[in-house]
Amino acid sequence: MPLVNISILRGKSPEYIKSIADGVNLAVLKCFNFPSDDRYQIIHEHEIHCLEMQERVHDRVMMHVIIRKGHSDKAKQSFYKEVTRNLSSDPGIDPANILIAMTENHDSDWSFRDGLAQFII
Repeated sequence: MPLVNISILRGKSPEYIKSIADGVNLAVLKCFNFPSDDRYQIIHEHEIHCLEMQERVHDRVMMHVIIRKGHSDKAKQSFYKEVTRNLSSDPGIDPANILIAMTENHDSDWSFRDGLAQFII
């Protein structure tokens, strides 16, 4: 159940976008053992001049993963590698053009519905 914000270049096909979303979700399921229906992703599309990554010029992906505290460094490293492997395979993004940032928070920092913090009630 991380919340994943994924930024990509504007103008990609629905199939390309789905491939990225699915590749990230598969890594979440594999590395963090979340239920298969626990998917929270936001895809942001940006003009090329609004998605800068140093000198990288081709397809690129930046993502910010917000996740509950408690996952090991090993699990996080596994996630980074799995996402990179998945997106390199399909839709073919150069691993050097994939940036992942992760932020941890606490149980009280989540409300999935009804104005309740479900993890602490």
